[in-house]
Amino acid sequence: MTATVPPGRPTGPASPAGRVELPPGATPGDPRFVNEDLLPVPLAGRRWTTYNFAALWVGMAHNIPSWMLASGLVALGMDWKQAVLTIALANVVVLFPMLLTGHAGPKYGIPFPVLARASFGLRGANLPALVRAGVACAWFGIQTWIGGQGVFVLLDKVFGGSWADVPRVGGQPWTLWLCFVLFWALELAIIYRGMEALRRFENWAAPFVIVGALVLLGWVAAKAGGLGPLLDQPSKLGWGADFWPVFFPALMGMIAFWATLSLNIPDFTRFGAGQRSQVLGQSLGLPTTMTLFALLSVLVTSGSQAVYGAPVWDPVALAAKTDNVFGLLFALVTVLVATLSVNIAANVVSPAYDLANLAPRLIDFRTGALITGVVGVLVMPWKLTATPELYIFTWLGLVGGLLGTVAGILIADYWLVRRTVLDLAGLYRADGPYWYRRGWNPAAVLAFAVGGVLAVGGSHSAPGTGPFPEDGLIPFLKPLSDYGWAVGLAAALLLYTALMKRGGDGRPSARSS
Repeated sequence: MTATVPPGRPTGPASPAGRVELPPGATPGDPRFVNEDLLPVPLAGRRWTTYNFAALWVGMAHNIPSWMLASGLVALGMDWKQAVLTIALANVVVLFPMLLTGHAGPKYGIPFPVLARASFGLRGANLPALVRAGVACAWFGIQTWIGGQGVFVLLDKVFGGSWADVPRVGGQPWTLWLCFVLFWALELAIIYRGMEALRRFENWAAPFVIVGALVLLGWVAAKAGGLGPLLDQPSKLGWGADFWPVFFPALMGMIAFWATLSLNIPDFTRFGAGQRSQVLGQSLGLPTTMTLFALLSVLVTSGSQAVYGAPVWDPVALAAKTDNVFGLLFALVTVLVATLSVNIAANVVSPAYDLANLAPRLIDFRTGALITGVVGVLVMPWKLTATPELYIFTWLGLVGGLLGTVAGILIADYWLVRRTVLDLAGLYRADGPYWYRRGWNPAAVLAFAVGGVLAVGGSHSAPGTGPFPEDGLIPFLKPLSDYGWAVGLAAALLLYTALMKRGGDGRPSARSS
């Protein structure tokens, strides 16, 4: 008998650069697992360059929540150097799993849910896909609400306050709901045109947002006569015993900010012209962009403190303080472009593919995008963002732990078990090597369960500030809760590798003598 670990042979012609595509006429025909959007991108369609990937990250990183990350760390007691260092380190750390999971994109042209079939099975891949889709749908709703609020605030300023002085619906001015709905519709209209439209949008959105942020810095610096006293403000934590208990949870939270993208990056790299394009593009685009944007937010906030006597952390609120109509309109367009850029790329593309993987016969990429938009409204993001202590911070920890677990399984399967060699056609066939037990791989499910429990089982909240017991859901796991993403990734990677080395589906393999 042969080993139960699927042999994983490349199917179809390979280019000199090692990129694989299905042979002509070999399109899999099982409608349970195939539609046009899930099939590998042909070699001729893989043309995203280094600039495209770098621009994608610039567009995704330059948004209102990213701007406020550094200010949030300063609010926890860090000085600007500690805040920028924490964000820089987090993005260097999260870059590595992104590059590892992104490798399968240019090589095989497949999106994340199809890559997950190699480890979880053709049916089991829906488990990580739906976890990731749920997270992305919630983020889509939150970002859309934040973007709508930004438009509302700036338009209210343009119209002299009359924009907000209207009857209320559901506790909010009806004009705010109008901004939210129009912003929501614009996002879906762009993504409905497909990935090529997204690539073109990101290409010009990235430099535009950078210019907008620099204009805001120049305006504040000019009004302040300098960058203000914040750069000289000492850390309230120091570098000793008070710093580290804040640093490690903050580091995991910063990593969790991009944890979803560390999984769904094949959704973008499948269009890459080669490995060099995705590696250089991501390496140049993510850690540098996030670090510089964090530094820029601190400098602007420093100037706001000098001008207004108190730091203004929200860039929309700061821009609204100008009385120049042109400046307000420019800020309005910048907020629109920045939020559209991150939300479409980070929070619509991924669940669209995930939902298509769930029911390929009924859902294509565009239908999945529309479902994402509807779910993003149904989660009522206006309520979620009203309680950040209960939702945003707690949720980031939970999300980071679970998604770190999935990342560990994908990396272990693709790099350690299969050494980057996949049976491409087998990823779409029920009679192929990734069917395991009725479409599920027990090894992946067990690794996901164990890694998830270790990562989030110790979740805890201070009295009156969160949904968890003060001593943690599982008290003896509480010390691990501050390191959820790393714990989930490492535990799942090690356990999955051990189970698969024994025999592909968690059982000892029978080998021929």
